[in-house]
Amino acid sequence: MPRTVWTGAISFGLVTVPINVVGATEDHSIHFHQYHLADQGRIRYRKICELEDREVSQEEIGKGYELSKTQVIPITDEDLSNLPLPTAKAIEIDAFVPLESIDPIRIAEGYYLQPSSPVAAKPYKLLVQALGRSAKVAVAKYAWSGRERLGLLRVRDDVLVLHAMRWPDEIRDPTELLPPPVQVSDEEIGGALALMDTMTVDELVGPEFQDRYTEAIAQIIEAKREEKPLPEAPEPEQPAQVLDLMAALNESVEKAKASRAQGAGPADVHELPKPKKKAAAKKQAARKTTAKKTAAKKVSSRRPHSLGAPTLR
Repeated sequence: MPRTVWTGAISFGLVTVPINVVGATEDHSIHFHQYHLADQGRIRYRKICELEDREVSQEEIGKGYELSKTQVIPITDEDLSNLPLPTAKAIEIDAFVPLESIDPIRIAEGYYLQPSSPVAAKPYKLLVQALGRSAKVAVAKYAWSGRERLGLLRVRDDVLVLHAMRWPDEIRDPTELLPPPVQVSDEEIGGALALMDTMTVDELVGPEFQDRYTEAIAQIIEAKREEKPLPEAPEPEQPAQVLDLMAALNESVEKAKASRAQGAGPADVHELPKPKKKAAAKKQAARKTTAKKTAAKKVSSRRPHSLGAPTLR
């Protein structure tokens, strides 16, 4: 059972849903410790008081705001739990919006919300079913870890999920990162779409969606534990400079087809668009122009030559 990280309530108009907040994700990464190379002793960080020059225990440590170099305003956990802020003890729903109206870059980590008592089950289910039928998500505010946050409430498998959201002013403006103006042809766009179709899957399952980095670390640890040779690292592919986009897209589609054939079977793909035969079109236009000029010369040669200026009548 995951650990409860916060206890409070969801405020939905006059409806209150008491909930417990638990983490929705797990970290399966391999973590390392720092140690002394000479004797493999653990390296730890100690908390030292600058004035007394001694290590202090956690019970002696508190929070504070540095007003100046000589004055600190102490802030206790009780002060933070009694903030003059409605969201300090509740997740307050402010609005309901379509999910597609929210830029994914603003959505951060997720938490599961659990009804904290049997009494909370009915209002909890009410909010779950209302969100499900509306096909919308709720935007709420809550205060955790020393700051007020914006959150997104949605339903996943009949369970409420709260996603932390970044405030609008926390998103950097990307315009300065735009590339210089270039032209992309319809054939190149069609080739990219064909490659996307070849790489499209129904769900993110399979060996290509596994954490190979953690697996590689585990192999190194096991090899060292058994005093065996370390697994050889594959030679990294050197990225080639793309001079012909259509040729690169063509080759990518063929590789994707071959890879899919080895795995889940062939995929339905669109054929790459055939490049327009500009040279042939130019030659055909030139032949038509030459033919017109030849015909005009023949007509001109049949006309009688004028012996003088025309007479006005």
